[in-house]
Amino acid sequence: MSAVPIAIADGLTIAKRNALKIRRAPDQLGAVIMLPIVFVLLFSYVFGSMIELPGMSYGEYLLPGIFVQTIVMGAQLTGYTLTLDLQKGIFDRFRTLPMSPSAVLTGQTLSDVIMNVTSMVVMALVGLLVGWRIHSAPHEAVLGFLMLLLFAYAFSWVTATVALALRTPEVFNNAATMLSLPLVFLSNAFVDSTRLPGPLQPIAEWNPVSTFVQAARELFGNTNPAMPVPTAWPLQHAVTASLLWSALMLVVFVPLATRLYKRAASR
Repeated sequence: MSAVPIAIADGLTIAKRNALKIRRAPDQLGAVIMLPIVFVLLFSYVFGSMIELPGMSYGEYLLPGIFVQTIVMGAQLTGYTLTLDLQKGIFDRFRTLPMSPSAVLTGQTLSDVIMNVTSMVVMALVGLLVGWRIHSAPHEAVLGFLMLLLFAYAFSWVTATVALALRTPEVFNNAATMLSLPLVFLSNAFVDSTRLPGPLQPIAEWNPVSTFVQAARELFGNTNPAMPVPTAWPLQHAVTASLLWSALMLVVFVPLATRLYKRAASR
């Protein structure tokens, strides 16, 4: 049997292990689900009445941003789980088994996709309650969700790399929070980036989070011609730029995370 099928089979086995861990520790899944619900309700009912957008409701503008925000923050679970396994010596046990070195990371990131699917379903249902609607064709909406899942999978490899470089849960949580908060809030997730002052506007427009949010809005039909058109290339070609960002993250961070894992497992 060749190395690739073996690596895939080992990765699926680890993914099953992690899925069982989630079932036995539902608080992890609850945290991933409850946080976006809180944000949807908070921004819709507290800030939605004060933020006016021409030609559309704030709820429709908000939901794509919440989808991307949840992916960015939920990906921290990948890194946190890896640092816990490293701290508990789970890597040492895996090293004694006849399994592919990449299986642990592949399985972890695949299990995160399951959590992201669950989270998106819950967010979509809550979004419908606060006025969010999909105005695009069915195939475009499906493409929108698939693009978000691809981003979630790619970004999980980013957090896995950071976690394996830092190695401890406490340090990783601090670093991940300092990374995720500026990425999310200095973007177009909650407010129109063209309204941001001075140098913050180009930073937000070239922020990859803004690109994914804009692509989701376009694919879900949550845009309006009356709103200002951003001039940055990633926002004018948001779907293409989002796919390029996802491919770049996978090309860079999959081999980097695998190398760091081999180094950590050999210690």
